[in-house]
Amino acid sequence: MTNKIAVLLMAYGTPRTPAEIEPYYTDIRRGRAPTPELLAELVGRYDAIGGISPLAARTEAQRDALQRALDSLRPGAYEVVLGLKHAEPKIETAVDELASRGFRSIVGLVLAPHYSSYSIGQYMDRTRAAAEPHGITVTGIDSWATDEAFVEFLVDDMRSRLARMPANTKVLFTAHSLPQRIIDAGDPYPEQLRATAEAVASRVGLSDWSSWSIAWQSAGRTPEPWIGPDILAVIDDLAASENASGVLVCACGFVADHLEVLYDLDIEASAHAAAKGLSFDRTACVNDDENVMLSLARRVVSL
Repeated sequence: MTNKIAVLLMAYGTPRTPAEIEPYYTDIRRGRAPTPELLAELVGRYDAIGGISPLAARTEAQRDALQRALDSLRPGAYEVVLGLKHAEPKIETAVDELASRGFRSIVGLVLAPHYSSYSIGQYMDRTRAAAEPHGITVTGIDSWATDEAFVEFLVDDMRSRLARMPANTKVLFTAHSLPQRIIDAGDPYPEQLRATAEAVASRVGLSDWSSWSIAWQSAGRTPEPWIGPDILAVIDDLAASENASGVLVCACGFVADHLEVLYDLDIEASAHAAAKGLSFDRTACVNDDENVMLSLARRVVSL
């Protein structure tokens, strides 16, 4: 038995080597192996960003930064461990390991700021299901969409980038699209994204819609409809307008550099904008920013 509180820092996960891409993709597809064509396309995307995603290293750096922040607030009181959705250590693996070491309390924190039952809700459900047989209590942080340090990080970077962009640049706040049926059932995910966008836009001094709007990206390849408008369609609309000269993407739904940022935005969306005659840039991801990690640590301690 230990008196420490475990902080289960959860993230999507990523393959660490090219050999792990196929089993990773199979896990995402709920055990259905991808066709050779789908696998080749995904491998090609990883090749385009250097062979593999930096997400594993970024997530580990976030874990370490959160541990340092917690140690500065409450020395020796917390231990941060990773639990991943589609790669090892899986959420269940991490919880079982914590149980074997005598932990009786877990705080769940997902490396995603916007609550959705489809994302953060699923992470927390898996944590509670794994913890229950061990008698471990679980509390969690469901949303940090308007966290002060998170908003300030985005504001500071956006101001500096807008200063280098041409006049009539529009800001697009983006997050990962979800199936439309999730939203139709009343999920708060779009409102969560809007809360971040409004907080950042207000401090930067952007006027609604004429200077900024919301777009969605990286929709899954399933027959059902996903939330829109897609960012590529929004870029098309901007290019067709009379005054637009640039687009600055604030991918605030993502807090680490990974495939959906480095490929979907930096390569695909950037090339799409260039083909339409628009300047393009995006704000930085939080990664292991010390101020944001300290703010999240304060949220953990306040529970």
